[in-house]
Formats: sequence, C-alpha cells, structure tokens
Amino acid sequence: MFLLLVIFSCSEKTTNRSSDSRNEEITFIGLSDAGGQLGYYRVIKVSKDSIHFESGQTANNKHEEWHSVIKPETWKKLVSCFKIKNLSNIESSPSIQAIDGIDESFQIKTSKKSHVYVNAHSDIHYNQFNCFKQELLKIIPQKYQ
Repeated sequence: MFLLLVIFSCSEKTTNRSSDSRNEEITFIGLSDAGGQLGYYRVIKVSKDSIHFESGQTANNKHEEWHSVIKPETWKKLVSCFKIKNLSNIESSPSIQAIDGIDESFQIKTSKKSHVYVNAHSDIHYNQFNCFKQELLKIIPQKYQ
C-alpha cells in the first residue's frame, strides 16, 4: 500500500512539471543594438498587443520612433520562432562596444522567467533570434529598417 502511494505521488509531480512547462508562454520580447563611434542605437519592444521601435545616433541627435498595434496572429508568428525549453541554454558572448562594435541584446520574458542575451550570435540556438528578426522585417515599415 505504501509503495503505491509513493508511485502515485511521484507520477503526479512529473505530470505537474510537464503541464507547467506547457503553460509557460512568452509575454515580452525586446531587441536592442547599441554602440559604434556615432552612438548608434535601435530598440524594439514587442508585447502581445503592440510594438514600439526607436532608433538614432547620439552624435548627431538623430532620433526616430514608431508604434503600432499588432494582431494576435502576428504575435503568434513572432513567438513561434522561440522554443521556451531552449531559452535557458542560450549563452551570451562578451561585449564588443569597447572596440567600437555594436552589441546586440535580446530580452525575452516568459510567464515564469526573464532571459537576457548579449551577442549570442555564436550560440547553436541563434537561429531562433534570426527567425524573430525576419518576422520583424515584415512588420516594421521600410523607412525604419
């Protein structure tokens, strides 16, 4: 009898863990590029219902902004690029701003965690970020790209 209770107790915990991971969802995605001699920056913030874009150069006081509402289908396409189970395994690389480079940073928030990556270009899972950037090109007006 005791052994049966232990078995059911363990299998219940396993079931809860797998259902918890299925319930985890992406709630926010941020992408930013910053650096270079002219102080270039680009910041894109995407949530379930909106997108915010801004870019510019601090050296010449140039700044542009664009905002838009997005449809649920668009949000689904954007988040479908990412595999939540892989997010904890992605590794960043060192900053290159010190040598006049431009750092690419991603912030991905889920219903359970927040992930931040800097220059993850060499990570095996970077294709997820590329997919996301390709989907962004379909949303952001040409004049801001």
